Formats: sequence, structure tokens, C-alpha cells
Amino acid sequence: MLNIKEETIKQVNNWNNNFYIVTDFDRTITAGDSESSWGVLSKNSNVSKEYIAERQKLYQKYRPIEIDLTLDYETKNKLMIEWWTNHINLFIKYKLKESLIKEVAKNPHIMKFRDGAQDFLKTMHNKNIPIVIISAGIGNFIKEFLIQNNALYDNIYIVANFIKFEDGIATGISNNIIHSLNKNAINIPNKVKEIIKDKENIVLLGDGIDDLKMISEDKKENTLKIGFLNENTEKDFNEYAKVFDVVGHNNASFNELKEIFTIFK
Repeated sequence: MLNIKEETIKQVNNWNNNFYIVTDFDRTITAGDSESSWGVLSKNSNVSKEYIAERQKLYQKYRPIEIDLTLDYETKNKLMIEWWTNHINLFIKYKLKESLIKEVAKNPHIMKFRDGAQDFLKTMHNKNIPIVIISAGIGNFIKEFLIQNNALYDNIYIVANFIKFEDGIATGISNNIIHSLNKNAINIPNKVKEIIKDKENIVLLGDGIDDLKMISEDKKENTLKIGFLNENTEKDFNEYAKVFDVVGHNNASFNELKEIFTIFK
């Protein structure tokens, strides 16, 4: 189900192909009830029970904090860095194998696309619309998931937490931590900046209010902001409606967006 600020429809449909897409991945491109790219590994029988137990404790402690809209930025930012760091350390502690990334990505029951998302990605590829995925998730898994589903097109660019492996065993990550609050501090690679520099408009897709930080303030007037509200739907709807032009809830699909916005057809 979508709630839309009607005045934006006509304006956006006049963009034609003069836009690019900046999107979150977990529970945005994937379904609202799908496992995240952090959670998928705990669903594999080859992962140690000790890792799963420790990972679950972290999730139960930090996830309510992540989705709490009442906490101030400084407090929340500090705790998100703490969560991401602790989870990365679990990969090292339990010697996560690189081979598990591909193994888990092949399982269609662990992570799934949001309805219509695969067709959306294919259509944007056919229209040559750049898609920049800025994710606080695991980049290795996002990439492999797209490959396994024949959806890693050459117009898609992934900026995420990529795990480093040595001799097939996790040793850390290859970049600074990207978490749910610090996407405003992420540097898009220069080659991607060159590709999008002449595009005047942006479509932003995310499942959290903090995903709005994926674009700068001066770009927001030329941005269609689409927010997928997956949790606390009644409690947080008004807050989402204040900042997003479109709010999708009850697992809203990309097919609904396609029906309303001609730029996605």
C-alpha cells in the first residue's frame, strides 16, 4: 500500500530519463519481512551455533535502538558503530568462510526481493538509469545475491561494507564502517560521480528516515523520496509522511510504484 503526496506525481513523470537512483538494499530492494544481509548467515547450518547465539544477542540489544525515532543522533550513532564493530569482530572470532557467502546467496528462502523489485532493476537497466546502492549491509552478500538472481547489471554500483578475506577466512572489512546513520559521510566513487553528474533529478529509496542522508540537502528539492515503512507502521507513519513523498507500508511493492510513475515503466 502506498501513501503519496499527489502534487509530486505530475512533476516527477516529466523527468523522463533525466534522473538516477540512490537506494538502500536490505528491506528496500528486498522484502520488508526478508532477512537482512547481516542476518542471512545465521540461517545457515554450517555457521557455528556460538556465532548465531552471540549475533542474536547483539540484534536484540541494538535493533530496537536503530529503529527508535526518539533517540538523539550522537547517542544513536555511537551505539550503531558499536553494534557494527561487534558483529564484524564475530566474523573474525568464528572464522567466517568466504565460501558461505555464495552458499547462502543461493537459498531463495532466506532473502527475497520485494515484489516487483527484480523487474524494476531490469527496467532501469534497459532505460540505462544509474542505480547507486548505498547499504549498511554486507556488500559481498549483496553482490552475490544479485549475481545469483541475474540482477547485477552494469548500471548498478554498490557502496557497502565489504568483508576482507585471507585464504578464504574473514579478517575485517575493506573500508570504513557504513551503518544506518552515517550514509551522509559516504563518498561515492569518482567513476560513479562522473556517470551521474549530468543527471538533474534523483529517486531515493530507503526503509529508514536516516536513509535520507544518502543525498545532500541541496539535492532534496529535485528528489523523489520513497520510504518503505516495515516496522512500527502505525506509530511511525506520521514521521515518515513528513519527510518522504511516498510512504509504502504493508510490504508495498515496486509494481505499485510502476503503476503511478511513468518514469518506472
